[in-house]
Amino acid sequence: MSGLAETSAEAGTERKLVSRSARKPISVAIVVHNEAKRIRACIDSVSWADEIIVIDAGSTDGTQEICRKRGALLIHHPWQGYAAQKNFAVSKASHPWILSLDADERVSPGLAKEILSVLSYDAPVAGYRIPRKNIFFGRWLRHGDLWPDYQIRLFRRDAGVFRDKSVHESVAVQGQVDVFSSPLEHYSYDSLFDFFQRQVKYARLSAEELFSRGARPGIGDFVFRPLWRFFKSYILKMGLRDGVNGLWVSVGSACYVFMRAAFLWELCRERERS
Repeated sequence: MSGLAETSAEAGTERKLVSRSARKPISVAIVVHNEAKRIRACIDSVSWADEIIVIDAGSTDGTQEICRKRGALLIHHPWQGYAAQKNFAVSKASHPWILSLDADERVSPGLAKEILSVLSYDAPVAGYRIPRKNIFFGRWLRHGDLWPDYQIRLFRRDAGVFRDKSVHESVAVQGQVDVFSSPLEHYSYDSLFDFFQRQVKYARLSAEELFSRGARPGIGDFVFRPLWRFFKSYILKMGLRDGVNGLWVSVGSACYVFMRAAFLWELCRERERS
């Protein structure tokens, strides 16, 4: 693979990357809101990209200044939901290939090489699944529900779109999808409080989506589904091998399922009372 040596400002490691003239150009799309602690490392991990677009929903913590200093194209756009925000980011991209990232994610050196390698030739592929390496309290969760946690993040702009979901949005691709082996690194939670707080947030959003489709919770949603989610994550998928972190994640996953049912029950009750 022909290439040039570039130095990562963050890690100081030399990477051989395909020269821009020998490959198709790529746009990186990132959506943010108050991500000053994470966005610098995210942008630095894709400094090789032809274009970095950051869609900001009104940050007040210095995120915007960091993005500008890192050379990103910063666009303000009021928050419209996860999928809508990311689709807006894609619509602003200039190049045929899109790499969609969250602010708490970083492209590993190995993944950067894989991405730039496939952009150097014409393959009949519309998108790529990437294994996501979830880092929890500084440790990689190698077991449970969060590995390999495949996500379609690299796709042709004219072939991919984020599904309109309230939470856990994903890319739908028209065409062939291939798989990368190198991971996307995910540094998501700062504390247990942050972790469980987000489970509450996501459970509420998911319940609202279910409610809009006319769903109602049953006894199994409160008892059997949470227990099964914990058993699958902690026992069947060996989350226990990740130590106490594996326990917290498995408990949090079960709590999410229970709270989703509880919020759905509350919404149904409010409708009946109105």
